[in-house]
Amino acid sequence: MTLSGCTTVADMAGMDTKTLNAQAGSHYQQMLSKAKTVQRAFNRLRPHADSLNNTGVRFDWQMTVVRDKTENAWAMPGGKMAFYTGLAENYNLTESEIAAIVGHEMAHALLEHSKKQMGANVLSSLAVQLGAAAVQANTGYNADMVNLGASVLHEYGLDKPYSRHHEYEADALGMRLMAMAGYNPADAINVWKKMNAKKGGGSKAGSILSTHPNNDSRIQAMEKLLPENRAIYERAIKR
Repeated sequence: MTLSGCTTVADMAGMDTKTLNAQAGSHYQQMLSKAKTVQRAFNRLRPHADSLNNTGVRFDWQMTVVRDKTENAWAMPGGKMAFYTGLAENYNLTESEIAAIVGHEMAHALLEHSKKQMGANVLSSLAVQLGAAAVQANTGYNADMVNLGASVLHEYGLDKPYSRHHEYEADALGMRLMAMAGYNPADAINVWKKMNAKKGGGSKAGSILSTHPNNDSRIQAMEKLLPENRAIYERAIKR
Protein backbone atom coordinates (compact mmCIF):
# COMPACT_ATOMS: atom_id res chain seq x y z
CA MET A 1 0.00 0.00 0.00
CA THR A 2 1.34 3.41 -0.89
CA LEU A 3 0.49 6.72 0.71
CA SER A 4 -0.63 9.60 -1.41
CA GLY A 5 1.85 12.42 -1.77
CA CYS A 6 -0.81 14.71 -0.36
CA THR A 7 -0.99 12.79 2.94
CA THR A 8 1.24 14.44 5.54
CA VAL A 9 2.45 13.37 8.96
CA ALA A 10 0.21 16.04 10.45
CA ASP A 11 -2.83 14.58 8.67
CA MET A 12 -2.02 11.06 9.89
CA ALA A 13 -1.63 12.30 13.48
CA GLY A 14 -4.96 14.09 13.33
CA MET A 15 -3.53 17.60 13.69
CA ASP A 16 -2.99 20.47 11.33
CA THR A 17 0.43 21.58 10.17
CA LYS A 18 0.35 24.78 12.21
CA THR A 19 -0.24 22.86 15.46
CA LEU A 20 2.43 20.28 14.63
CA ASN A 21 4.97 23.00 13.84
CA ALA A 22 4.13 24.82 17.05
CA GLN A 23 4.65 21.67 19.11
CA ALA A 24 7.95 20.94 17.39
CA GLY A 25 9.10 24.51 17.95
CA SER A 26 8.19 24.34 21.63
CA HIS A 27 10.07 21.08 22.08
CA TYR A 28 13.11 22.49 20.32
CA GLN A 29 13.12 25.53 22.62
CA GLN A 30 12.96 23.22 25.63
CA MET A 31 15.99 21.32 24.35
CA LEU A 32 17.87 24.59 23.79
CA SER A 33 17.02 25.69 27.31
CA LYS A 34 18.34 22.43 28.78
CA ALA A 35 21.50 22.71 26.68
CA LYS A 36 22.13 26.23 28.01
CA THR A 37 21.53 25.03 31.55
CA VAL A 38 24.07 22.22 31.14
CA GLN A 39 26.66 24.66 29.78
CA ARG A 40 26.00 27.12 32.61
CA ALA A 41 26.49 24.42 35.24
CA PHE A 42 29.63 23.20 33.47
CA ASN A 43 31.08 26.73 33.35
CA ARG A 44 30.51 27.22 37.08
CA LEU A 45 32.11 23.89 37.98
CA ARG A 46 35.11 24.12 35.67
CA PRO A 47 37.36 26.49 37.70
CA HIS A 48 36.83 24.38 40.81
CA ALA A 49 37.67 21.23 38.87
CA ASP A 50 40.91 22.91 37.84
CA SER A 51 41.67 23.78 41.47
CA LEU A 52 41.30 20.11 42.47
CA ASN A 53 43.30 18.72 39.55
CA ASN A 54 46.15 16.73 41.10
CA THR A 55 47.12 14.83 37.96
CA GLY A 56 50.01 17.15 37.14
CA VAL A 57 48.54 17.80 33.68
CA ARG A 58 46.27 20.69 32.76
CA PHE A 59 42.85 19.59 31.49
CA ASP A 60 41.26 21.12 28.40
CA TRP A 61 37.68 21.02 29.67
CA GLN A 62 35.02 21.02 26.95
CA MET A 63 31.32 20.21 27.16
CA THR A 64 29.22 18.95 24.26
CA VAL A 65 25.48 18.79 24.80
CA VAL A 66 23.98 16.00 22.69
CA ARG A 67 20.33 16.50 21.79
CA ASP A 68 19.23 12.90 22.11
CA LYS A 69 16.79 10.90 24.25
CA THR A 70 19.62 8.78 25.63
CA GLU A 71 20.06 9.02 29.41
CA ASN A 72 23.81 9.44 29.65
CA ALA A 73 26.71 11.72 30.48
CA TRP A 74 30.43 11.05 30.44
CA ALA A 75 33.91 12.57 30.71
CA MET A 76 37.00 11.42 28.86
CA PRO A 77 40.53 11.59 30.26
CA GLY A 78 41.72 15.18 29.85
CA GLY A 79 38.31 16.82 30.25
CA LYS A 80 36.26 16.28 27.09
CA MET A 81 32.66 15.78 28.21
CA ALA A 82 29.20 15.03 26.83
CA PHE A 83 25.75 15.39 28.38
CA TYR A 84 22.66 13.97 26.66
CA THR A 85 19.51 16.10 26.88
CA GLY A 86 17.42 12.96 27.44
CA LEU A 87 18.94 12.67 30.90
CA ALA A 88 17.80 16.15 31.88
CA GLU A 89 14.41 15.88 30.20
CA ASN A 90 13.40 12.38 31.32
CA TYR A 91 14.07 13.18 34.97
CA ASN A 92 13.10 16.86 34.79
CA LEU A 93 16.44 17.82 36.32
CA THR A 94 17.00 21.25 37.82
CA GLU A 95 20.22 23.16 37.16
CA SER A 96 21.59 22.08 40.53
CA GLU A 97 20.79 18.43 39.78
CA ILE A 98 22.46 18.75 36.38
CA ALA A 99 25.49 20.20 38.18
CA ALA A 100 25.57 17.10 40.38
CA ILE A 101 25.87 14.85 37.33
CA VAL A 102 28.43 17.09 35.62
CA GLY A 103 30.47 17.18 38.83
CA HIS A 104 30.30 13.40 39.14
CA GLU A 105 31.64 12.92 35.60
CA MET A 106 34.34 15.56 36.14
CA ALA A 107 35.38 13.64 39.23
CA HIS A 108 35.87 10.44 37.22
CA ALA A 109 38.28 12.34 34.95
CA LEU A 110 40.11 14.09 37.80
CA LEU A 111 40.57 10.80 39.66
CA GLU A 112 41.82 9.16 36.44
CA HIS A 113 39.45 6.26 36.82
CA SER A 114 39.70 5.32 33.15
CA LYS A 115 43.46 4.85 33.41
CA LYS A 116 43.19 2.94 36.69
CA GLN A 117 40.45 0.69 35.37
CA MET A 118 42.49 -0.18 32.29
CA GLY A 119 45.36 -1.25 34.54
CA ALA A 120 43.05 -3.22 36.81
CA ASN A 121 41.52 -5.07 33.88
CA VAL A 122 44.96 -6.19 32.68
CA LEU A 123 45.95 -7.41 36.15
CA SER A 124 42.67 -9.16 36.87
CA SER A 125 42.75 -10.89 33.47
CA LEU A 126 46.22 -12.22 34.26
CA ALA A 127 45.06 -13.37 37.71
CA VAL A 128 42.15 -15.27 36.17
CA GLN A 129 44.41 -17.04 33.67
CA LEU A 130 46.87 -18.07 36.40
CA GLY A 131 44.03 -19.17 38.68
CA ALA A 132 42.45 -21.29 35.95
CA ALA A 133 45.75 -23.01 35.21
CA ALA A 134 46.26 -23.81 38.91
CA VAL A 135 42.74 -25.24 39.33
CA GLN A 136 43.08 -27.40 36.24
CA ALA A 137 46.44 -28.77 37.38
CA ASN A 138 45.12 -29.65 40.85
CA THR A 139 41.71 -31.05 39.92
CA GLY A 140 41.89 -32.35 36.37
CA TYR A 141 38.51 -30.70 35.60
CA ASN A 142 37.49 -30.13 32.01
CA ALA A 143 39.38 -27.10 30.71
CA ASP A 144 36.28 -25.47 29.22
CA MET A 145 34.40 -25.68 32.53
CA VAL A 146 37.37 -24.29 34.46
CA ASN A 147 37.70 -21.39 32.05
CA LEU A 148 33.98 -20.69 32.26
CA GLY A 149 34.16 -20.51 36.05
CA ALA A 150 37.23 -18.31 35.87
CA SER A 151 35.44 -16.02 33.46
CA VAL A 152 32.54 -15.66 35.89
CA LEU A 153 34.93 -14.77 38.73
CA HIS A 154 36.64 -12.28 36.46
CA GLU A 155 33.34 -10.66 35.52
CA TYR A 156 31.67 -10.60 38.93
CA GLY A 157 34.31 -11.18 41.57
CA LEU A 158 37.37 -9.17 40.64
CA ASP A 159 36.50 -6.20 38.46
CA LYS A 160 33.14 -5.07 39.79
CA PRO A 161 34.01 -4.04 43.37
CA TYR A 162 36.84 -1.88 42.03
CA SER A 163 34.44 -0.19 39.62
CA ARG A 164 31.84 0.40 42.33
CA HIS A 165 34.58 1.95 44.46
CA HIS A 166 35.24 4.37 41.61
CA GLU A 167 31.59 5.33 41.57
CA TYR A 168 31.58 6.10 45.28
CA GLU A 169 34.76 8.17 44.87
CA ALA A 170 33.21 10.14 42.02
CA ASP A 171 30.03 10.71 44.03
CA ALA A 172 32.08 12.15 46.90
CA LEU A 173 34.28 14.44 44.80
CA GLY A 174 31.34 15.44 42.61
CA MET A 175 29.40 16.61 45.67
CA ARG A 176 32.38 18.68 46.75
CA LEU A 177 32.72 20.26 43.31
CA MET A 178 29.08 21.30 43.13
CA ALA A 179 29.21 22.69 46.68
CA MET A 180 32.30 24.75 45.82
CA ALA A 181 30.44 26.13 42.79
CA GLY A 182 27.51 27.23 44.94
CA TYR A 183 25.10 24.41 44.16
CA ASN A 184 23.26 22.76 47.04
CA PRO A 185 24.93 19.33 47.53
CA ALA A 186 21.62 17.90 48.73
CA ASP A 187 20.52 18.00 45.10
CA ALA A 188 23.03 15.25 44.30
CA ILE A 189 20.93 13.02 46.52
CA ASN A 190 17.77 14.26 44.80
CA VAL A 191 19.09 12.98 41.47
CA TRP A 192 19.25 9.41 42.76
CA LYS A 193 15.92 9.72 44.50
CA LYS A 194 14.37 10.69 41.16
CA MET A 195 15.99 7.70 39.51
CA ASN A 196 14.73 5.49 42.33
CA ALA A 197 11.20 6.77 41.83
CA LYS A 198 11.34 6.04 38.10
CA LYS A 199 13.26 2.77 38.10
CA GLY A 200 12.45 1.31 41.49
CA GLY A 201 15.94 1.40 42.99
CA GLY A 202 17.75 -1.92 42.79
CA SER A 203 17.94 -5.25 44.56
CA LYS A 204 20.92 -6.32 46.63
CA ALA A 205 21.83 -8.92 44.03
CA GLY A 206 21.51 -6.34 41.30
CA SER A 207 24.02 -4.13 43.07
CA ILE A 208 26.52 -6.94 43.55
CA LEU A 209 26.39 -7.83 39.85
CA SER A 210 26.78 -4.26 38.67
CA THR A 211 29.67 -1.87 38.15
CA HIS A 212 27.49 0.83 39.71
CA PRO A 213 26.21 0.82 43.30
CA ASN A 214 22.43 0.69 43.47
CA ASN A 215 20.64 3.97 44.05
CA ASP A 216 19.79 3.24 47.70
CA SER A 217 23.45 2.53 48.46
CA ARG A 218 24.53 5.77 46.81
CA ILE A 219 21.94 7.81 48.67
CA GLN A 220 23.08 6.41 52.01
CA ALA A 221 26.73 7.11 51.24
CA MET A 222 26.05 10.67 50.07
CA GLU A 223 23.87 11.46 53.08
CA LYS A 224 26.92 10.80 55.28
CA LEU A 225 28.90 13.33 53.22
CA LEU A 226 26.19 15.99 53.26
CA PRO A 227 27.15 17.92 56.45
CA GLU A 228 30.73 18.67 55.36
CA ASN A 229 29.63 19.58 51.83
CA ARG A 230 26.78 21.75 53.06
CA ALA A 231 29.36 23.79 55.00
CA ILE A 232 31.38 24.25 51.78
CA TYR A 233 28.20 25.27 49.95
CA GLU A 234 27.22 27.82 52.58
CA ARG A 235 30.66 29.43 52.42
CA ALA A 236 30.48 29.52 48.63
CA ILE A 237 27.13 31.32 48.44
CA LYS A 238 28.35 33.99 50.88
CA ARG A 239 31.27 34.98 48.65
